[in-house]
Amino acid sequence: MDDFAVYPVHDFGPLMKGLLIGGMGIFHVFLAQFAIGGGMLMCYFQWLALTGRDKDGTARRFVDGYFKYLVLVSFVLGALTGVGMWFTAIQVSAQTIGMMVREFHWLWATEWTFFSLEVISGYLFYRYGPCLGDRMRMKLLAVYSIAAWFSLFWINGIISWQLTPGEWLQSGDVFDGFFNPGFWPSLVYRSIACMVIAGLAACVVINTMKLEPESRRRLLERATHFILPMILMPVPGIWYLLVMPAQSRQWILGGSAAMTLFLNIAVAASVLVGAYAWIALWRQRLNINGATSTLLLALAFAASAGGEFVREGVRKPYTIRQTLYSNSITPEKVAWLREHGSASIDPYPILDASEYPNDQVLEGARVFRFQCSVCHTVSGVNGLIHLAGTWTDDQKRMNIAKLQFTKSFMPPFAGPPREVESLVQWINWQKAGKPDEWLASNDPAKLESIARWLDEAGTRQGNGG
Repeated sequence: MDDFAVYPVHDFGPLMKGLLIGGMGIFHVFLAQFAIGGGMLMCYFQWLALTGRDKDGTARRFVDGYFKYLVLVSFVLGALTGVGMWFTAIQVSAQTIGMMVREFHWLWATEWTFFSLEVISGYLFYRYGPCLGDRMRMKLLAVYSIAAWFSLFWINGIISWQLTPGEWLQSGDVFDGFFNPGFWPSLVYRSIACMVIAGLAACVVINTMKLEPESRRRLLERATHFILPMILMPVPGIWYLLVMPAQSRQWILGGSAAMTLFLNIAVAASVLVGAYAWIALWRQRLNINGATSTLLLALAFAASAGGEFVREGVRKPYTIRQTLYSNSITPEKVAWLREHGSASIDPYPILDASEYPNDQVLEGARVFRFQCSVCHTVSGVNGLIHLAGTWTDDQKRMNIAKLQFTKSFMPPFAGPPREVESLVQWINWQKAGKPDEWLASNDPAKLESIARWLDEAGTRQGNGG
């Protein structure tokens, strides 16, 4: 099995690894969408100044002030969280990142080129924008806005490929993977989200400026134009729901309580923001103060967080649909590991190995680290001891052997009967408080039952073969 690279697995204690990536990812995506939508919005306000629609110069003043917030918040924190995303993702799921880079390395390079252009043009405007004429400012902002949106364009294709790889599964062609079934609905949805976030942030910024009441009202009304597209969000949202795999749709439509809950949070927060924008700001022409605009921006963050949680969750039990399981094992390798064992190919030592009472429990710790620890902790968030600790020993053996049927968002168990029993004994030892002595379990009848259950489950996800 020379082609199977095994990377070290890092332990974050009681914190589930997915929460670490998810928390940073949600924050990074929100900031990135603010930067992209901010470019569009500043182009709009600069166009107002360029075409003489900005009689008192407030639109130009707004652009200069808004861009300072965008640079300080999105450029700085966005860059830090972006690097943090790469760092944490490689720590947790190096196989997934490796496959994404290997399949799309030239497209990643293209995205980084646009990102570099976005950063350079952005800092040029930050440095020289106030002393440039309106026409040159417009050109510089247009370059920034186009570069930022195309950065989203390239990333969107790669990220959506993880859930809906489409024809790439058969052809392996890079553009079959990039222009996958989820590409266009996801791109439209994210583009609208960028505009809405930028519009809400604009309302916050406008309320920090010293303006005459009429000038403030006029700026807020124009910023509202970027929030109104939110009423179109159900169209790409439903479109995306229809193109995702049926199993993934099942998770968010009641199959997984957590994913259904987060979808409802995203929908509810979006409805509240959209309804306020349409009824209060557009129809009734009401003003919006700093507190209300900040609250609406917080609701937009909640909607974004819920949506990102769902996007990540519906891929289960895969990180790349039908290609790589969440524990970084490919479907094709499961059968090999069933024969040779997963603990045997893990070259990294177990910390404090001398504290384990026997070799069987130590092997169980290796199995947990190799197959389970990406999504589970020992006794913290999503702890295996809490989830399986109340099962009887025979329940543990059967449920683990038939894991993809016990919980259909779990990958198949990738090891021989001996490793199932080792994992069972490790769970029991942990639940018992890690005593110094523990009897090994080597009953041939139990191993025979486990072998039968493994054969019944098969080596594929939910299809028995």
